Amino acid sequence: MPHPQEELKITDKITSSKFILLGEDDIDDEELLKELFSSIDNSFSLTFINNGKQLVNYIDILPENHLPCLIVLDYNMPELNGADILEILKTKERYHSIPKIIWSTSGTETYRKKCLELGAKDYLIKPSRVSDLVQSIKYMISFC
Repeated sequence: MPHPQEELKITDKITSSKFILLGEDDIDDEELLKELFSSIDNSFSLTFINNGKQLVNYIDILPENHLPCLIVLDYNMPELNGADILEILKTKERYHSIPKIIWSTSGTETYRKKCLELGAKDYLIKPSRVSDLVQSIKYMISFC
């Protein structure tokens, strides 16, 4: 059975000014994030993409007036990791004002430092407790 995210499906209303683009390749994390974002503030439109290269291709075709208010990137994704994506986005002026957050299970200081140097506003470790995850989501929302 194919992974539900294998085909890029955009079903969210991207015209919202409260649109968040999330690079996440773990379906369980995606479902949990959808549920918690919705319970905290359901006015946000979320689009999940599970592949780094597809995420870059997707954001590149978005109209200027439909860019996300925040980009959240899992560090470890297929094809391009979070740092690779940051490096690509850094070269394009239209993405400079969009806050970017790395969201990872890895607490490696080298990864963190590299991502912050490449323009990430923060490097968050994925919390294991739901209460900490709620606080992380509230923090992410504060960037929009």
